[in-house]
Amino acid sequence: MAHRYAKHYSLAEAREELNTIIPVLETISSLKVELDRKGYNIYRHQYFGGMGPNGQKAFPAEMEQLVSLIRDLNHRGIELKDLEKGLIDFPALRTNGEEVYLCFMLGETTIDHWHTLDGGFTGRQPIEEL
Repeated sequence: MAHRYAKHYSLAEAREELNTIIPVLETISSLKVELDRKGYNIYRHQYFGGMGPNGQKAFPAEMEQLVSLIRDLNHRGIELKDLEKGLIDFPALRTNGEEVYLCFMLGETTIDHWHTLDGGFTGRQPIEEL
């Protein structure tokens, strides 16, 4: 069976990663809020309201930091699903070999949910059923 991801996390590995990931997610969330406050659309990479970059580089410093943090998560094999909510997925394998995501969101204390690759947040299931 071919897998979509080269790296898979065990539940223990993913939970251990949270120690370093939670501060990163908090930073990403606050950067997104700050860019929104400045009227900068991160998805379209532009300012609203006809404001120019005001002599800044093409991207605000917060955007460059945001891109760097997201790139680091991607290199670690962690998928960021929602910047403001700090929603991430860790690719994992069930005992039957099915590829799934271990799901975490800022505010939760640990990874208590998983879902299928296509299930998304609404398809979250208790970790006991992994």
